[in-house]
Amino acid sequence: MIPVPSDVRIWIALGRTDMRKGMRGLALQVQQTLKRDPHVGDIYVFRGRAGSLVKILWHDGTGMSLYAKRLEQGRFVWPSASDGVVAITASAMACLLEGIDWRNPQKSWRPTMVG
Repeated sequence: MIPVPSDVRIWIALGRTDMRKGMRGLALQVQQTLKRDPHVGDIYVFRGRAGSLVKILWHDGTGMSLYAKRLEQGRFVWPSASDGVVAITASAMACLLEGIDWRNPQKSWRPTMVG
Protein backbone atom coordinates (compact mmCIF):
# COMPACT_ATOMS: atom_id res chain seq x y z
CA MET A 1 0.00 0.00 0.00
CA ILE A 2 1.18 3.48 -0.82
CA PRO A 3 1.70 5.57 2.36
CA VAL A 4 -0.64 8.44 1.48
CA PRO A 5 -0.60 11.46 3.84
CA SER A 6 -4.06 12.68 4.85
CA ASP A 7 -3.71 16.06 3.13
CA VAL A 8 -2.90 14.67 -0.33
CA ARG A 9 -5.52 15.03 -3.06
CA ILE A 10 -6.09 11.99 -5.27
CA TRP A 11 -7.27 12.33 -8.87
CA ILE A 12 -8.44 9.64 -11.29
CA ALA A 13 -7.53 10.55 -14.87
CA LEU A 14 -10.65 9.67 -16.85
CA GLY A 15 -10.57 7.80 -20.13
CA ARG A 16 -7.81 5.49 -21.30
CA THR A 17 -4.11 6.14 -20.95
CA ASP A 18 -1.29 4.67 -23.02
CA MET A 19 0.34 2.39 -20.44
CA ARG A 20 3.63 2.48 -22.34
CA LYS A 21 4.14 5.96 -20.86
CA GLY A 22 6.56 6.28 -18.01
CA MET A 23 7.02 8.93 -15.37
CA ARG A 24 7.84 11.79 -17.74
CA GLY A 25 5.09 10.94 -20.22
CA LEU A 26 2.44 10.76 -17.49
CA ALA A 27 3.68 14.00 -15.89
CA LEU A 28 3.41 15.66 -19.30
CA GLN A 29 -0.14 14.31 -19.65
CA VAL A 30 -1.03 15.81 -16.25
CA GLN A 31 0.30 19.19 -17.43
CA GLN A 32 -1.07 19.27 -20.96
CA THR A 33 -4.30 17.27 -20.84
CA LEU A 34 -5.44 17.67 -17.23
CA LYS A 35 -4.07 21.25 -16.92
CA ARG A 36 -2.56 20.55 -13.49
CA ASP A 37 0.91 20.71 -11.96
CA PRO A 38 2.27 17.19 -11.31
CA HIS A 39 4.83 18.56 -8.81
CA VAL A 40 2.44 19.97 -6.15
CA GLY A 41 2.01 16.68 -4.28
CA ASP A 42 -1.27 15.39 -5.70
CA ILE A 43 -1.64 11.74 -6.72
CA TYR A 44 -2.80 10.89 -10.26
CA VAL A 45 -4.19 7.45 -11.12
CA PHE A 46 -4.26 6.27 -14.76
CA ARG A 47 -5.83 3.16 -16.30
CA GLY A 48 -5.06 1.49 -19.61
CA ARG A 49 -7.40 0.23 -22.33
CA ALA A 50 -7.65 -3.34 -21.03
CA GLY A 51 -8.55 -2.13 -17.53
CA SER A 52 -6.33 -4.54 -15.62
CA LEU A 53 -3.37 -2.15 -15.17
CA VAL A 54 -3.19 1.16 -13.32
CA LYS A 55 -0.26 3.52 -12.89
CA ILE A 56 -0.02 6.05 -10.08
CA LEU A 57 2.07 9.20 -10.37
CA TRP A 58 3.00 11.09 -7.19
CA HIS A 59 5.48 13.81 -6.31
CA ASP A 60 6.00 13.58 -2.54
CA GLY A 61 8.08 16.74 -2.17
CA THR A 62 11.44 15.04 -2.61
CA GLY A 63 10.91 13.35 -5.96
CA MET A 64 8.50 11.79 -8.41
CA SER A 65 7.30 8.20 -7.89
CA LEU A 66 5.58 5.89 -10.33
CA TYR A 67 3.65 2.89 -9.03
CA ALA A 68 1.98 0.21 -11.12
CA LYS A 69 -0.50 -2.54 -10.29
CA ARG A 70 -1.92 -5.24 -12.54
CA LEU A 71 -4.90 -7.33 -11.43
CA GLU A 72 -4.57 -11.07 -11.98
CA GLN A 73 -8.32 -11.31 -12.61
CA GLY A 74 -10.98 -8.72 -13.32
CA ARG A 75 -10.69 -5.02 -14.10
CA PHE A 76 -10.30 -1.83 -12.12
CA VAL A 77 -13.62 0.00 -11.66
CA TRP A 78 -13.40 3.29 -13.57
CA PRO A 79 -15.75 6.24 -14.16
CA SER A 80 -17.41 6.20 -17.59
CA ALA A 81 -16.56 9.79 -18.60
CA SER A 82 -13.93 10.09 -21.32
CA ASP A 83 -11.84 13.08 -20.21
CA GLY A 84 -10.94 15.17 -17.19
CA VAL A 85 -10.34 14.06 -13.61
CA VAL A 86 -12.39 12.88 -10.64
CA ALA A 87 -11.28 13.45 -7.03
CA ILE A 88 -11.41 10.44 -4.69
CA THR A 89 -10.43 9.77 -1.08
CA ALA A 90 -7.51 7.67 0.11
CA SER A 91 -9.92 4.95 1.27
CA ALA A 92 -11.60 4.94 -2.17
CA MET A 93 -8.16 4.56 -3.77
CA ALA A 94 -7.39 1.64 -1.43
CA CYS A 95 -10.63 -0.03 -2.56
CA LEU A 96 -9.85 0.70 -6.21
CA LEU A 97 -6.39 -0.88 -5.91
CA GLU A 98 -7.92 -4.03 -4.39
CA GLY A 99 -10.35 -4.38 -7.28
CA ILE A 100 -13.33 -3.33 -5.14
CA ASP A 101 -16.05 -1.06 -6.55
CA TRP A 102 -14.94 2.12 -4.75
CA ARG A 103 -18.07 4.00 -5.87
CA ASN A 104 -20.33 1.92 -3.61
CA PRO A 105 -18.40 -0.22 -1.11
CA GLN A 106 -20.60 -2.39 1.08
CA LYS A 107 -20.04 -3.22 4.73
CA SER A 108 -20.13 -6.94 5.33
CA TRP A 109 -21.70 -6.68 8.76
CA ARG A 110 -23.46 -3.99 10.72
CA PRO A 111 -24.38 -4.31 14.41
CA THR A 112 -28.08 -4.21 15.27
CA MET A 113 -29.64 -2.38 18.18
CA VAL A 114 -30.64 -4.63 21.05
CA GLY A 115 -33.76 -3.23 22.53
